[in-house]
Amino acid sequence: MSPSLGIEAMSVFGGMAYLDVRELCDHRGLDMPRFENLLMQEKTVALPYEDPVTFAVNAAKPIVDALSAEERGRIEMVITCTESGIDFGKSMSTYLHKYLDLSSNCRLFEIKQACYSGTAGLQMAVNFIASGTSPGAKALVVTTDISRFALADANAVQEWAYSEPSSGAGAVAMLISDEPHVFRLDPGAYGNHAFEVMDTCRPGPDTEAGDADLSLMAYLDCCAGAYDDYARRVEGADFRQTFSQLCFHTPFGGMVKGAHRHLMRKLYKAPPAEIAADFEARLGPSLAYGKRVGNTAGGSVFVALAGTIDSVDLGEPQRVGLFSYGSGCCSEFFSGVILPEGQERLQAVEISKALDQRYRLSIAEYEALLSGEAVVRFGTKDAELDHQIIPGAWPASGAGDRLVLDGVAGYHRNYSWI
Repeated sequence: MSPSLGIEAMSVFGGMAYLDVRELCDHRGLDMPRFENLLMQEKTVALPYEDPVTFAVNAAKPIVDALSAEERGRIEMVITCTESGIDFGKSMSTYLHKYLDLSSNCRLFEIKQACYSGTAGLQMAVNFIASGTSPGAKALVVTTDISRFALADANAVQEWAYSEPSSGAGAVAMLISDEPHVFRLDPGAYGNHAFEVMDTCRPGPDTEAGDADLSLMAYLDCCAGAYDDYARRVEGADFRQTFSQLCFHTPFGGMVKGAHRHLMRKLYKAPPAEIAADFEARLGPSLAYGKRVGNTAGGSVFVALAGTIDSVDLGEPQRVGLFSYGSGCCSEFFSGVILPEGQERLQAVEISKALDQRYRLSIAEYEALLSGEAVVRFGTKDAELDHQIIPGAWPASGAGDRLVLDGVAGYHRNYSWI
């Protein structure tokens, strides 16, 4: 594999509305010390006219718009990575291809493997570029997932417990090429760990189920197992010394904290004070955006990467270790180098500013959305959308660069720019 492959450009889209999760926990009467362990501040709430397609397109548009016509024409692969698909057969990548106005000589497909899907897409794209079958080609990888809780879907709100405040929505778009300005993947540096487990799943199109304790144990096992496989493959790898920063799949910050503690104890028998300081220094920056959008499933580890790149002092290149986990399960520990040039490029996307501009939902507005009456469910044949369901969330004067869902006619989703 070429030593220069990875992420050329990157963007995160965190939706149009959010909820303060402390307000939600107060409203639900949840245990506050347990809430504090989530390390969450806000969660993106997908509005009825937002779906995995709109999230994906809105994440990718800034990247594609910045390309010249010639560069755009070299995008020869579009991979959508999601567990929130809208069709059992049709890939969402076809919608991206249309609304991003990409060339027809493009390979379009979708990957599903729970929260590991984004890493699978990245590795698939990198290996396509590395194959040299189309020199100079680029690939667009977009992770997109949303969580919608609906009152009609649960016997009681308590069933959601602490998953409700941490479940969010978001998309990450990554342009993969042999010009890795943002993140240069370390060639051949990876480790995998996988086994069958029913920790969390989506047994129905609009149903989520799981065992929180089993999920935590599988996550911890995979974090240790994937790193062990990485260390077996990469001579001289040392968890404490090799990586200046770390980015883990982040269902919520407390889960990352537990996995980091588990590894530090297992590998070094590190005392609590050292573990706490190391977490703050090497994983704290990765929570910058995750604590504002919630669990974005397939994109979670890349939301963490974006937060790290935007937050740390990048006076010189730094090596980052990444851990990706997908329920069911498959996991991977891999690494790469983030560059000062990449920080400049990512900061120009102004992810934080876009998150600041989201509409803040009141608890009453949030619970009105939970009624589910306006939600376009999986397999809906016909639907019309009320864009004024939350009047304050709709842009007063749009710039024509935000995609929203207009409705569904004969199962076909129709979108428009606002």
